[in-house]
Amino acid sequence: MARTQKNKATNYHLGRLKGKIALLRSQLISESKTGGKAGEGFDVAKSGDARVAMIGFPSVGKSTLLSTLTNTKSEAAAYAFTTLTCIPGVIPYNNAKIQLLDLPGIIEGASKGKGRGKQVIAVARTSDLILMVVEAHKAELQAKLLTKELEDVGIRINTEKPDISFTIKKTGGIKFNSTCELTHCDEKMCREILGLSKIHNAEILFRKDHTVDQFIDVIEGNRKYMRCLYCINKVDTITVGEMDRLARLKDTVVISAHWKLNLDFLLEKMWTYLDVVRLFTKPRGKRPDFSDPVVMPRGTTIMGVCNHIHRDFAKRFKSANVWGTSAKHVPQSVSIKHELQDEDVIQLMTKTGK
Repeated sequence: MARTQKNKATNYHLGRLKGKIALLRSQLISESKTGGKAGEGFDVAKSGDARVAMIGFPSVGKSTLLSTLTNTKSEAAAYAFTTLTCIPGVIPYNNAKIQLLDLPGIIEGASKGKGRGKQVIAVARTSDLILMVVEAHKAELQAKLLTKELEDVGIRINTEKPDISFTIKKTGGIKFNSTCELTHCDEKMCREILGLSKIHNAEILFRKDHTVDQFIDVIEGNRKYMRCLYCINKVDTITVGEMDRLARLKDTVVISAHWKLNLDFLLEKMWTYLDVVRLFTKPRGKRPDFSDPVVMPRGTTIMGVCNHIHRDFAKRFKSANVWGTSAKHVPQSVSIKHELQDEDVIQLMTKTGK
């Protein structure tokens, strides 16, 4: 496929090949979920307000970074595979608690199960952010290899979910529509790919000009879209000019865990990439407690806060008062659909009686 010249005559041939590869790959992913033995995975209880998983090759400084940022001591040595299990730690930051996971180093072929790679990646799928730790003198090569391993198991990093509506029907054939001009994947290509997956009745709506690979991702439905921050460690071993070049790469932070260089900026970037808001609750007649915020994903509404407190709380919801940047005036009485912003203070009122 890499040697095939891309033009109108070969587009459909390449699309069929991509569809076949995606079908086989999805079968491997589903087999890996059901074929594991009991006790193979890493049983790590989720704690704190957010979870960050460190992924990287052996001996890139993950354990040193965990010990430096948290109070947890993870064994670090000058040989590979020092860490053999998942070691969690907690970072207190902005009145929130971030759980940082030190995962064993993975090797090439991890997506196929080499070196317990599947277990490591399975834990990464449950995190809110991937911190990809690489060595400075071969940072771009390691980042490329690790990104490929994640993509092979259905993890898409720093990529928006395709804006494609796809619904399987019982009858009616294939109905195709688009709200924009398509230059990468047209109706004929979609029908070819659906035929390979033995889907003959479906409704498809493209709202953006997406590629064949993105359409295949929507069909498979088992892709995980995650934010990833590339952490280039051991910058004390390279020149200042090379460090400056690496620092300007997208989604990248350069640090030295051993010498504790640039760790404050790393924490700041991690907080930005987690994209969460801190909400403070205010009991009636009392001052809000600013030391213990409720940390929620950005875009959370009053409904989300109610469900976070208790699943039945939303049923008894009456109204809410909000102080902060999301309020038009202070305080503002809002409905359950009101979207909250960072550092808002909320006071919830519930219905009394049955």
